[in-house]
Amino acid sequence: MTVKLRLMRMGKKKQPTYRVVVADSRSPRDGRFIEAVGTYAPRMEPSTIEIDNARVLGWLAKGAQPTETVRKLLVISGAWEQFESGRPPKQVSDRHARPGRSTAPAKKAPAKKAPAKKVAAGDSQAEAES
Repeated sequence: MTVKLRLMRMGKKKQPTYRVVVADSRSPRDGRFIEAVGTYAPRMEPSTIEIDNARVLGWLAKGAQPTETVRKLLVISGAWEQFESGRPPKQVSDRHARPGRSTAPAKKAPAKKAPAKKVAAGDSQAEAES
């Protein structure tokens, strides 16, 4: 079961507010969810974001994937930075490396310059007259 952190639409027609919920990726947008972890009111001036960072960090640690919009909201609330700082850096996998090949980044060869054409002083005048 893949779990997502996503928005669930609430409110009246043309006046949306959203809940940030943890839900199975197969369930409908406004359907069943596991837990509500926050709210987002985009029409308020300024828009309000209320997220329970501790609950969100728990779900992210368990493998829940946020949608793009929810990820932006988590960055604003500060939960995404907390999650990124607590996670170890990504390691390059040697599983797909060819035998005898290094996994270090390849060095670029210097670019070859085109040979300069030598033009005699009299040749440029002859070309201009033609």
